[in-house]
Amino acid sequence: MNFLALTTGGIIGIAVAAVAVLAIIIWFIATYNFFTSSKVAVEEAFSTMDVYLKKRYDLIPNLVETVKGYAKHESEVFEKVTNARASAMAAVTAEDKIAANAQLTRALRSINMVAENYPQLKADSGFLNLQGSLSQTEADIANSRKYYNAVVAAYNKKLVKIPAVIVAKICGFKKQPFFAVEDEAERQNVKVSF
Repeated sequence: MNFLALTTGGIIGIAVAAVAVLAIIIWFIATYNFFTSSKVAVEEAFSTMDVYLKKRYDLIPNLVETVKGYAKHESEVFEKVTNARASAMAAVTAEDKIAANAQLTRALRSINMVAENYPQLKADSGFLNLQGSLSQTEADIANSRKYYNAVVAAYNKKLVKIPAVIVAKICGFKKQPFFAVEDEAERQNVKVSF
């Protein structure tokens, strides 16, 4: 009888241990799947923003050429915008794209300042259409930036919480960068009147 009691107790102990191990495996898989699907969501959100950034890059040469026609002696401004656009288009990583686009935003502000000095430019319908398209694209970028940052926030929060941090470290999941405003001047309201 004692042997039978020991065996029954051993079987129950093994069953409890097996259930605990199975629960840990299921938790690990669920957490891993959360991280992989969240990482895909972060990449998708950045890709969506990238589409709007590409649209922005495509509008800039037209805007620069239109303004150049009126402000021929402002070549330094145009060179800055052209170089900033090239840097932004060449950026590969999310961090590089974020930094390059901050630089491009600053350069675009200089075109706005140039346009302020040329009333006939502000009345040009081609310029107004380009400026309207760029303004809409900037609004689209802002909205996609909000979405991207929300997805990154959810991912990064889970990444640092216990016990999910264990899965993150084991599987090599890393914190994703926010698309944040780095330049204090960018935090100020921008006057978009031409």
